[in-house]
This record gives sequence, C-alpha cells and structure tokens, in this order.
Amino acid sequence: MSNLLYRLGRSAAARPWTAIGAWVLLAVVVIAFSAAFGRELEESFEAPGLDSYRAAELLAETNADEGGVTAHVVLEAPDAAAQLAPVESALADLPHVVGTTSSVSPEGDIALVRVQYPAVEELEKSDLVNLKDAVADLRDESSLTVEAGGDLFFAFEEAPTGLGEVAGIVVAMVILLIAFGSFVAMGLPIGMALLGLVVGATSMSLVTYLIDIPAWAPQLAAMVGLGVGIDYALFLVTRHREHLALGMAVEESVGRALATAGQAVIFAGGTVVVAILGLLVAGIPFVTGGGVAISAMVLVMVLASVTLLPALLGLAGQRINGRRRSPHGPVDLPSTGWHRWGAHVTRHATSYLVGGGVLMLALAAPVLALNLGFPDDGTKPESRTERRAYDLVAEGFGPGANGPLVIAVDISQEPSVVAPLAEAVAADPGIASGDEPTVDLRAGVATLVALPTTSPQDESTQETVARLREEVFPTVLDGTGATAHVGGQTATFADLGDRVQERMPRFVAAVLLLSFLLLTLLFRSVLVPLKAVLLNLLSVGAAYGVLVMVFQWGWAAGLIGVESTVPIVSFIPLFMFAILFGLSMDYEVFLLSRVREEYRRHGDNGRAVIEGIAGTGRTITAAALIMVAVFSGFVLGSDPVVKMMGVGLATAIFLDATVVRLILVPATMKLLGDANWWLPGWLDRLLPELDPTLQEATIEGQPSAAHGTAG
Repeated sequence: MSNLLYRLGRSAAARPWTAIGAWVLLAVVVIAFSAAFGRELEESFEAPGLDSYRAAELLAETNADEGGVTAHVVLEAPDAAAQLAPVESALADLPHVVGTTSSVSPEGDIALVRVQYPAVEELEKSDLVNLKDAVADLRDESSLTVEAGGDLFFAFEEAPTGLGEVAGIVVAMVILLIAFGSFVAMGLPIGMALLGLVVGATSMSLVTYLIDIPAWAPQLAAMVGLGVGIDYALFLVTRHREHLALGMAVEESVGRALATAGQAVIFAGGTVVVAILGLLVAGIPFVTGGGVAISAMVLVMVLASVTLLPALLGLAGQRINGRRRSPHGPVDLPSTGWHRWGAHVTRHATSYLVGGGVLMLALAAPVLALNLGFPDDGTKPESRTERRAYDLVAEGFGPGANGPLVIAVDISQEPSVVAPLAEAVAADPGIASGDEPTVDLRAGVATLVALPTTSPQDESTQETVARLREEVFPTVLDGTGATAHVGGQTATFADLGDRVQERMPRFVAAVLLLSFLLLTLLFRSVLVPLKAVLLNLLSVGAAYGVLVMVFQWGWAAGLIGVESTVPIVSFIPLFMFAILFGLSMDYEVFLLSRVREEYRRHGDNGRAVIEGIAGTGRTITAAALIMVAVFSGFVLGSDPVVKMMGVGLATAIFLDATVVRLILVPATMKLLGDANWWLPGWLDRLLPELDPTLQEATIEGQPSAAHGTAG
C-alpha cells in the first residue's frame, strides 16, 4: 500500500488541477443528482419488534386519530372556556389537521386543545410553520397567553444550526494558524474539509436509496466529518512540512507524506467506519441509518485526504511554509518540548499509569447510575413555547397529561374485553385518568388513551408502562384471544431505552472485536491492540460518567444552559460509543504508527516511545483541540439532546488526547517493553503484510529522507 499511496501522492502533486477538477465535478454531480432524485429523510423513531411499534401498527389499521402526530395548544385566561371556541376553530382549519379535541382544567383558567395530524410520513415542515403562525395570530388578536408544543414540534422543530459549525471552523483556523504559522497551511485542511463536507452532506438524500437515513443524521455526520477531515489533513500537512524542511522536492515530499501518514489516515478512517458500522448489530433501524450516514461522511473525508489534499499541497508548493520557511533549519521537526515530556513520562511510568488510571476510573464511576430515557419539553429553556406549554399543561391537568399513553387493543377475537380492560387500566395506581375507549369493529381495534400520574421522563412512568404490560393486560386478556399494546411517544422512548440496554453488550463486543482485529492486522502485535482497546474503552466510560454528572446530577449544568436534570437519551450511548471509539483510534493509529516506525528503525522500544511522542505530540494536541472545538459547537444549541452529544464527544476527545494518549499510552508501552511488538508465529503467518510505516530503505527505488537524509 505504501508504494500505491506514494505514486498517488506524486501524481496528484504533479497534476493538481486534474484531482481538483475531479472533486469539483463530483460535487456538482452529487448536488445536481441530489436535487433531482434525492429522497426525503426519515422522521420516524420506530423500531420493529417493540411493543410500542406493534401499537402503532394496530393504530394504523384503524381510523383512530391517536395513530398520527399530535400537537397541543394551551391558553390561559380567567375564563378559558369562553375563549376556547374561536381558538379550536382556527386550529381545525389548518392544512392536514384531521381533528381537534379540547378540555378545560378544573379551575377553569387553562384550556387545552389537542390538534391531531395524520402519520408523520404525510406531513411536512410547513405544517409546523402553519401551526406557529396560527398561534402567533391568536396571541395578537386576543391578547391571550397561548403556547404550543407536542409531537409535531419534536418531529419538525430544528435546533438552531450553523453557529456551532461556524464557531468550530473559526477555532480550527486559529489553531491551525498557530500550529503552522502559515495562512496557506491553515487554509488547505479547512478547504479540503469543507469541500468534502459539501459532497458528503448532499449525498445523504441519495444514500436513502440504500437505507433510510434519519433527518437528524446529516447534522451529526457533518460535525464528525468536519472534525476528522481537518484532523486527517493536519497529520498529512505536518508530515509534508517535515519532509520539505529536510530539503525534499515538493512532489517527492507529498508522495512520501501520503505513503506514511496517508496510510495511517486510511487505517484510522477504516477504524472509525468499522466502529460506527457496529451500530448495525443494535437492531434499531434509525440508529443503523444514522451510523451509515456518519460512516459515509468519514469515507468521503478519507478519500479527500488521499486524493484532493495531495493536489492542494502540490499546488501550494513551498508557499505552504509561509513566512516561517527558512534555509537555516527545519520548521516542523519533532518538538524538543514533547521529547522531554515523553522522556519524563517513561521515567515515571508506573506513577503516571496509576495516577492516570485512577483519574479515568473516577470519571467513569458515575456510569453505574446511568438512566436512559428521553428529555421532554419540560427540560427546554423557558424561552421556548414548548416549555411554557408543558408547564401550563402540567399545572392545569397534571404532569402525565404531557405524555399520554395510547393503548391499542386487538379485539378481533373478543370485542367484549374493552370495558373491563378500560376499568383495569383506570384502576392502576400509576394512571390518573383515561378517555372513553374508541372502538373500530371493522378493523378489530380499540383505542384507550390514559394519562399517567407522573411526567414522561419520570422513572415511575416507565414502571407504569411495564406494569400495564406485565400485570394489568394479562389479568384481563388471558384466554380471550385479545392483545393490548402500549404506544405513544412516552412508551416508544421507554422501549427504545430497553432495546438499547438489551443490545448494548452485543454491540460493544462487536466493536471491540472488530477494532482489535483491525489493529492487530495493522501493527502485527497482540498487546498493542489489546492495550488500545482497553484504554479507549476507559475513555468512553469516562465520557459516559461526565454525562451522568452534568445531565442527571446537574453538576455545572447551568453553565451550558441546562435548566433541569434530564435522563440520558436512550440512543446517545450507542452513537457516542461508536463515534468515540472510532475517533480515539485515530490518535492511537497516528501515535503508534510513528512509534512503530521508530522501533523498526533502531529496535529500542523506550526510545521509540519517546520519539513517537516527540514526533506527534504537538500534532495530536492540535488535532484534539480542533475536534473539541468542533464538537463543542453542539453545546451552543438550545436542545438538551444536542448539548448532551456535544458535552460527551468533546469531553471524551479531550481526555483521550491528553490523559490517555500522552500519559497512559506511553506509560504502558514503556512498562511492556519489547513485548509490545510480540506476535505468535502462527498468527504472523496467517496475517497479510500491511506495513503502516515508510520503510527506511526505498519506495520503488527512491532513497528515503524520512530520518534526516536529503531527498
């Protein structure tokens, strides 16, 4: 592979406009095809096999309004009942509204209008816009306190975007400028990443022909893609500048940079893709679709790194060094400061291993209290109408009114069970009240809507759902042939949390095994991949622990705009594990590729570890700062879910690039000594030879200058 990448790098650098033109043409084609043939992204959070999914299927077979999407409009006035009629009439006239129902609180000062829409697949974002406009008109015309929320907002409300991405790019530009001291060197990674981002993001509507992509996936894929794209370019540009500082010609330098750091980019990107595609074993379609979207974006960034970036480097020539170019010495050779740090850590390896391990375990300990759920509108800022509507509904009708349970009953075998089942549900201690059942004899389905006594995110509500399924339904329905299923958004998210907990061990095992095998193939070692897997698992655990401390326990939550404690969103641990495990492997591959390169050159493990830190410490730190800046953009959003992802990703990358990569890795490698590179003979014979480093002798007969010989 080294020879192939070497030839690719030289060719792209020699004929830069060919590669650049190809990428511009690709972007134009993808954008055009996406606009002409792209399909809509999915808004559904359904997962086949769940009880709530079966409830949705039954509701779809009947004309029950509860099978679709709901919104609720709340008005507050001294005599709310008198103001209700014109409000309900205005809402009923909106496009796609199939019906409205209303109720007034016992005190008479709060009225609630439930607006029923068909299934989300039949709706568009314009329906939410129309609802918001209607609410605004009602406020202006009547001077009433009118607020709105509900499932329609969840389906189509988009958290403010753009600010986080822009902030991340600006910070990345500053870091690159400081690291390189050249506007050209700073601009190339940014330009490459942005073009790759355009191609990757616009391709999502075409990927839907292969698998359904959730509507929120492009934003997450863009964040991950932007981070890895800039990181990969940073490593390649750094190696290229090292070669230029040693006197190589531009084309030769680009070729050798791609043959060394480029191969690390390919394997690092491959590890990210493997980790994220591990989401396939989760058995949750929208999670799988999100994983495919992120993987596609990472693949685009890898391709751009090994084809587009070499062309840009060739086009820039010696200008990449800017004002720092000097004939008197190298500009990007290994740092003496990082050399001293590596030597210091390896001299005190045991102390640093114990101290770093205790710190990471302490941060990971709160994961034992992890509570999976889904934040409801009550966790949003009070500046949002959804939060104000949530508070009014809870005040007037009880906290459970914000998360009604929709029970679908298959009565095709025994219609007479509806009344006793409704009585049994209403008698459950976790149910505050219930509506009159609706029966569709043609479809053989009855629908019951029950309001819990507790809020949607309360653990007691999940216990109520479980009790209905496991105790109440069997007591009434056993032997009748009828079946009942609890649906609605509250039950759906509870089920998703259970599915995640059920599938998480299998998913983690799959990712760990695939990552171990890939690193074993890459480094031809048993202990190096094992150490990498264990340490990366530790950094992911620490990130989970920080999420629990911030969002469940409320530690420093106010600093990031979180106004109340919330459970951890059920599918976030899956995505975080896949993304973080993959991204942390980036730094592992780049660092260990350099360590192995030095070890194969002189055979001294301790010296190789120090030289690996010296050669990559500054670059890994800069790359991590960029990644942290990009992911911190999530925290700028108002949605707790978005904040959660941002805090988790940024924290894990920071810990991985500092505590793990610059302390625990060198300490463990020093203590393991030459055993780091041990590989059983039988396994050595089975594995194909994939050399991740540039051999000191030659590449197709070209003399090496990677270690100080002029090219």
